[in-house]
Amino acid sequence: MHYLVALWDGGGTVPVEIGVVRRLLARGHTATVLADPTLAPDVADTGAEFRSWTRAPHRTSQAPGDDVIKDWECRTPVALLNRLCERIITGPAAAYAADVREALRERRAHAVIASGPVLGALVGAESMGLPTVALCANIYNRPVPGIPPFGSGLGPARGPLGRARDRAMNALAARLWNRNIAPLNAARAELGLEPLREIWEQWDRAALVLVLTSPAFDLPAELPGNVRYVGPVLDDPVWSGPPAVPEGYEPLVVVGLSSTYMRQADVLRRIVAALRRLPVRAVVTTGPAIDPAEIPGTEKVQVVRSAPHAQLFPLADVVITHAGHGTLIKALAAGVPALCLPMGRDQGDNVVRAARHGAVIGLKPSAGPDQIAAAVRRLLEDPSFRRNAEALGGRIRADADSTALLDALEDLPRDDAPHGRLASA
Repeated sequence: MHYLVALWDGGGTVPVEIGVVRRLLARGHTATVLADPTLAPDVADTGAEFRSWTRAPHRTSQAPGDDVIKDWECRTPVALLNRLCERIITGPAAAYAADVREALRERRAHAVIASGPVLGALVGAESMGLPTVALCANIYNRPVPGIPPFGSGLGPARGPLGRARDRAMNALAARLWNRNIAPLNAARAELGLEPLREIWEQWDRAALVLVLTSPAFDLPAELPGNVRYVGPVLDDPVWSGPPAVPEGYEPLVVVGLSSTYMRQADVLRRIVAALRRLPVRAVVTTGPAIDPAEIPGTEKVQVVRSAPHAQLFPLADVVITHAGHGTLIKALAAGVPALCLPMGRDQGDNVVRAARHGAVIGLKPSAGPDQIAAAVRRLLEDPSFRRNAEALGGRIRADADSTALLDALEDLPRDDAPHGRLASA
């Protein structure tokens, strides 16, 4: 089968979604990846065909000023929600749809796979009668009964009052999302599709919504019938450099914060200050958004731009992370407890999920070196954190090693219509 895969440069979601492409090609399928130019090297590494967005928003460099969202400018969750809608989810829906339709006219596909937030890509594929798949590259993030609103950082409901809290907050979240529905419905109307009552109904039009995490990690909820948990993709980004582990026998701490810009340089400096006070070795990765020269290290605390988590985490005694899903799920899959300093997006939600299993400690990102050092010391000295991480990690690895992802994609209904139908759509 040939798939059109429509992605956006969402930072931590990229290795996951590129990993989906890599697995399809390894199974003998082919793919065209329609994405930001910044993802061209990642796509080339898979062997898939790359095609850039032209009308739709896209990044041309990893410089913070070229970020489409610039979420660090948003002072409230509502401001961030509106920014996401305006710049990715609904505002440019017509542009995304147009790029998808053009790509399909030039090379027919049996199905279209899209990053879940890029609703316009799903609209374009729907208008051409193709099966569609929405990828949810972290936890399930649509408002549904049983899960507090995405990005709230709230724990699961306890008792009638907790369930009432979730119902009220999810209803409010749905109203906030749906204030931004007009551009999405305008794009649908332009292509002859009926309007939606709410934004995320676009996912209901997909053949599948694939959640790329372990159900053992996420919260149980009442989900639509087309949603499938297919396990996490644990791939490292292609730009990961070689590991650089300081020599010695002290416990190893690995630090990995966001791969995109979140004003995290000061947090990294406080983490390094904390680690200097402890009898540990450490590898601190800054990611492409932060110059390692901004974060002075020591002989025992190596600061590098990147290093492969797949090689480092099995050696680690503790991971320190912002709790982005990709980093945290890989730490847990390796059976390593984590200190989490969530800075936004889904990160507080991920801390809640891991903390349910007793595998992490969460601190505010404003925590000082003393607090950070104390939390690392506790993770090293209390063996229950390691035991709990290993128990959860076994379940995560089993889901990651399963064939559920490829089975779901290969079981899609095939669209074997002649080229002419797509060419004239």
